[in-house]
Amino acid sequence: MPGYQRKETMKAIRYHRHGGPEVLQYEVVPVPLVNEREVLVRVHAASINPGDWQIRSGMAGDRFPLPYIPGWDISGTVEEVGAGVTSLRVGDEVFGMTANSGACAEYAALPAAQLARKPRSISHEAAAALPQSACTAWNALFVQGGLKAGQRVLINGASGGVGHFAVQLAKWKGAEVTGVASGRNEAFLRELGADQFADYSSGSWTQAVDPVQLAVDTVGGTEGNRLLEVITPGGSLVPVTRGNYDTDQAAAGQIDVHEVAMLPVTTADLERISRLVEEGQLRAAIDRMFPLKETALAHELSESRRARGKIIIHVSSTADR
Repeated sequence: MPGYQRKETMKAIRYHRHGGPEVLQYEVVPVPLVNEREVLVRVHAASINPGDWQIRSGMAGDRFPLPYIPGWDISGTVEEVGAGVTSLRVGDEVFGMTANSGACAEYAALPAAQLARKPRSISHEAAAALPQSACTAWNALFVQGGLKAGQRVLINGASGGVGHFAVQLAKWKGAEVTGVASGRNEAFLRELGADQFADYSSGSWTQAVDPVQLAVDTVGGTEGNRLLEVITPGGSLVPVTRGNYDTDQAAAGQIDVHEVAMLPVTTADLERISRLVEEGQLRAAIDRMFPLKETALAHELSESRRARGKIIIHVSSTADR
């Protein structure tokens, strides 16, 4: 591009060893190069997902080489396009997912096939909340769960990042929705469209809800078997994170327990989510926003599992240029 001078360095969050949030460092690092199928995005906002702190803590082992820049979801402006990219231009406002992290930085290189134009009606911060969580909710409900209008679905962890999108998407589809979360989130979930609410801290909550054809578990852990109690024979349980489910109990109830599946996010997926946003059918609830320097605090909040909706990292804005 005539007159364009590429920046050589940028500010980013990076860590050189696994551990707690204290390993996250605010550093000056090289701006990534793009291949022919990628674009360079000036990041305005990123979002935090549980996988970010799980990778940071070492749960993924050596799968992601160190030093490592965390973050997958971005919204920003196209700064450069690879030679083989024809779908996007410099200056386009986009949102999507990186191929191998790197979102918590001023610039990120992303495959054009994992980007779409940002919904015009929302901010970069709201757009950054969408890619991984909204697409995960869609896949759990409709690709794996096969949810149809008129069915009953239960969302465990309904107030979280994936959960609050799942509630909205299920209602859009015409399902009857039960949301399971802490008591403080009842009003929030009913506002999003939940027909029934269950407080997970109540030991008898499974006896107080109507049986469902599908349960989506965003929590995992050791409590998964309780979900089997509320699924009708022939129904399905779709986990989006690892949980413990009694296979004998599931078989006795004729319940299909799916494998955790993180399907790749495509431009078509993002465009579908964008249309729902523009139509007013889907919105991102943002719990808190942190500046890039305070990404460690964002990780702490995510790791507490008490966030309502999404946690956002504000990186830069068009006014910062």
